[in-house]
Amino acid sequence: MPSSPGGPAPARHARVIVLAGPSGAGKSRLAERSGLPVLRLDDFYRSAGDPALPLITDGPNAGLVDWDHPDSWLPDDALAAMELLCATGRAEAPVYDIGRSARTGSHVLDLAGSPLFVAEGIFAADVVAACRERGLLAAAYCVTQRPTVTFARRLQRDLRERRKPPLVLLRRGLALRRDQRRVVDHAVAAGCEPLTGDQGLRRIRAMS
Repeated sequence: MPSSPGGPAPARHARVIVLAGPSGAGKSRLAERSGLPVLRLDDFYRSAGDPALPLITDGPNAGLVDWDHPDSWLPDDALAAMELLCATGRAEAPVYDIGRSARTGSHVLDLAGSPLFVAEGIFAADVVAACRERGLLAAAYCVTQRPTVTFARRLQRDLRERRKPPLVLLRRGLALRRDQRRVVDHAVAAGCEPLTGDQGLRRIRAMS
């Protein structure tokens, strides 16, 4: 129940550690190593066929959906799930198949009493300000590696998981490598502290 004007803020069950950073930098790996419950923000992508999906306008992939554009996901839905987790410890989240570019179901994330959980995804920096304003934020980090390392890891992962046709993945990977500095700068400007996965793990363990 909302507090009255001037009254105390509503009690929080938990707070969130946001992990932002370039695709392939190690966000998911750090979230897994943390041992904390994880909300995958990439599961809040729009499904293929959604008329609101942005398209690539130039280059060899022109006409394809621009899955790296922030309009390709649903930040309000992600924030609603994060706020519910912080308030109650439970929330329903979608299950998204990147290879099919579609939601395939949903699941209930239960924090099981944990006072912290991780929210990670390529658009995670875009929810940091709102999380801070709503009193949800425990910390915000931008996971980063050298562009060559990020490129290799991302391409290996995407090919292994057959996320898209190989040529599309290669072209996308090269474009993301060129764009990595901007992604990190954007996350830092949004309030994320840049660090490596190992550094992030030490910070999270100290908080836990």
